[in-house]
Amino acid sequence: MNYILHILIMIEIYLILGLSLNLLMGYGGLFSLAQAAFYGVGAYISALMMINLGMNFFFTLPFAILGCMLLALIVALPSLRLKGDYFMLATLSFQTLVFTILYNWIPVTRGPYGIPGIPSPVLFGFKISEVWQFFLLGLVFTAAAVYVFKKLYHSPYGRALKAIRDDELLAVSLGKNTTQFKVTAFVISGGIAALAGALFAAYVSYIDPTSFTLDESIFIVTIIVVGGTGNLKGPIIGAFIILIIPEILRFLNIPDTMAPNIRQIIYGALIVLMMRLRPQGLLGDYRFE
Repeated sequence: MNYILHILIMIEIYLILGLSLNLLMGYGGLFSLAQAAFYGVGAYISALMMINLGMNFFFTLPFAILGCMLLALIVALPSLRLKGDYFMLATLSFQTLVFTILYNWIPVTRGPYGIPGIPSPVLFGFKISEVWQFFLLGLVFTAAAVYVFKKLYHSPYGRALKAIRDDELLAVSLGKNTTQFKVTAFVISGGIAALAGALFAAYVSYIDPTSFTLDESIFIVTIIVVGGTGNLKGPIIGAFIILIIPEILRFLNIPDTMAPNIRQIIYGALIVLMMRLRPQGLLGDYRFE
């Protein structure tokens, strides 16, 4: 039972990450490879505050979210002056920079040694340490993220962001400040990714930089590409499919030395097939080009 709950918790975490990236890719039309960077910074801020300052998990959340939102703002202001592939390269550079800092700033992040012994969350004196308790906590966070994005997608802001994605010149002619809309989307996306990072750190009780690499950003992009963008359904189905695939491989008696490579081959094949046969993903509304 704990095994199933563990898979569901990881689906919850990646569903939050998928929703956060969907705001950029599906609604803003911005291809970002930096989602794992915000995911990791959020995890480190929460973990370091819990260990070094003795703070409760729930009190660290605002700092992790606001810290990543501020970082996203700093990155967005110069990066969003770029278009298309150049913006993607800017986010790639930021992702690489964050990983390098996490890996080499040993006095603070402990670098490759990681941060062990991250305390469990405590809510009203009740310690959340069992797997089923984390599942319920993740379910609350996921439901909150789904609710927020549902409201955001159907708000005037969401409709304006879609208009900018489809025809930015037309949106400018209607008086929309397109840069402001894009910066806001980037900031919100970074803040929600930090929420997933804090939840991940508290759940596994150990983090190191290898959990927040470029491969992780590509993995999050895969969720969006397979599930679809431009609506709420795509990231949800994408997270389930992409997280279930590795677990299916476990039952095929594939040697441990081969399983990671086969998993990467499957992910790559899925991306190629989707780009070739259904660019909008399984349940997506927007065809990302």
